[in-house]
Amino acid sequence: MNNCLNEEGLNLLFREARTHTHWLDKPVSDELLQELYELMKWAPTSVNGNPVRILFLRSAEAKERLLPALASGNVEKTMSAPVTAIIGYDLHFYEKLQKLVPHNARMREMFINAPELTEVTARRNSSMQGAYFILAARALGLDCGPISGFDNAKVDQEFFGSGKQAYADEQEFFTAGCMRSNFLCNLGYGDDSKVHVRAPRLDFSEVCQLL
Repeated sequence: MNNCLNEEGLNLLFREARTHTHWLDKPVSDELLQELYELMKWAPTSVNGNPVRILFLRSAEAKERLLPALASGNVEKTMSAPVTAIIGYDLHFYEKLQKLVPHNARMREMFINAPELTEVTARRNSSMQGAYFILAARALGLDCGPISGFDNAKVDQEFFGSGKQAYADEQEFFTAGCMRSNFLCNLGYGDDSKVHVRAPRLDFSEVCQLL
């Protein structure tokens, strides 16, 4: 029989976890952010493609660059968060497949020759990885505030150099134009006293069918 999380673990990840918009004045270390990635990276993706790319905005200067792209209702919660992660995806993720799927050398060519498949694979799997990101953050004691209220095109232009060609080397890939933003996720230690009453969820019978 497989092991499973106890009630405390399930509560931490799901039942008692909340979306936070107000933050305690408590920093998030670089070491913890690295630990977060090292945990989330083990979750599955299509063909082990791992298309997600993450920018952790920690400094006031980085946040100011993000500010023009934010919807008005998301400004305060984002600017006050210790860290804002841009969860993005690499449209040239296939360049890493030689490392990630060394047993299938043809996989890279398949994606190169099918740009629509490449885009939908990168976007869908980065969304999955973004969900893993949230669970990993909660598992490590962080609170999360994912948001989609922002201008993706402005973020892509400002942080990913949208419009350029394929990146020349590892130092340039974030600003080479093959990156796209998916969603933002604020990170830190939330102020529980300012969390709203939890909204309801749909019942099993409203969502699921057993066939």
